[in-house]
Amino acid sequence: MRIESLPPDDVANPPAGDATLRPPQRLPTDQRQPPAPLIDRYGRQVSYIRLSITDRCDFRCNYCMAEEMEFLPRAQVLTLEECLRVASTFVELGVNKVRITGGEPLVRHNVVWLLQRIARLPGLRELVMTSNGSQLERFAPELRAAGVRRINISLDTLQPERFRQITRVGDLAKVLRGLDAAQAAGFDRLKINTVMIRNVNDDELIDLVDFAVARGIDISFIEQMPLGDVGHARDDRFFGSDEALARLQTRHVLVPSAESSGGPARYWRIPGSPTRVGFISPHSHNFCDTCNRVRITARGELYPCLGSNGAVPLLPILRAHPLEEEPLRAAIIDGMGIKAKGHDFGNQMAAPQVLRFMSMTGG
Repeated sequence: MRIESLPPDDVANPPAGDATLRPPQRLPTDQRQPPAPLIDRYGRQVSYIRLSITDRCDFRCNYCMAEEMEFLPRAQVLTLEECLRVASTFVELGVNKVRITGGEPLVRHNVVWLLQRIARLPGLRELVMTSNGSQLERFAPELRAAGVRRINISLDTLQPERFRQITRVGDLAKVLRGLDAAQAAGFDRLKINTVMIRNVNDDELIDLVDFAVARGIDISFIEQMPLGDVGHARDDRFFGSDEALARLQTRHVLVPSAESSGGPARYWRIPGSPTRVGFISPHSHNFCDTCNRVRITARGELYPCLGSNGAVPLLPILRAHPLEEEPLRAAIIDGMGIKAKGHDFGNQMAAPQVLRFMSMTGG
């Protein structure tokens, strides 16, 4: 298995003279069009974007990637300046929540520079991030200072050898130290994301909730999604939210909650604990009717629906119009017209219809 070296950058601010990292030229406020909510053809308002800043990762999770991955050439990836332009334009159009994803976003050089600037965008309510935790021991204080409010950390097992098998290369101890650092940094909330895989980690669901309760953090269990050809069928590994809930209720009292973090998770409370237990159920409890989000890949493709192949290429527009906002705005608004009414992952577990990997779309 070939693993590329992905050292994270240790410079919070880019060196002088780095033209690729200058803030984009924005029109004066009085020359901009007033914000207009992004509404799709089914009446759903998009208020949340998930922006992938790299397709690369220092793990190779076997439900997310093939063992041998070919990553995008640098020229085909959004520059940090382009990422900022995309985020800024979406916020001007009414988006109030931005999640930075990857791959693993913290392997991207100068990521803190980008986060600092996105956090300052007028109208943004919340800047959050999803990470595998591998770099948090080093970056957690800088992320908090940059303006990141919450972090989701992928953690599928508490067993070191099993962690290595799932990630192919990961070190559980390093991730747990990253979680410690994130808690010490004082984020508003931390959450563990666990992908449920039958006969792989389904025997640990109770242990993972106990772990979250002991730390006073949240946890969400995610049904595996059929994205990309990972070299094996997923239908015999599917573990659903209803079965997970029943198993957890043998240990904990779980009270349904109307709380929302702005994403697809549906939460349950454990009396006497600050911990929320969430379930993200794209198969068993499709949440498409309330979908409020779109994804932008590291290649600058706007995917209005995770379960659809329809996309709008933003990168050519960004590069053809480096100083103009209107072409990008128009493309984003037009992209709402291809947002699907819903997806059907249930019929795709054996043979995915969406062939791009989750790491390419953005986690």
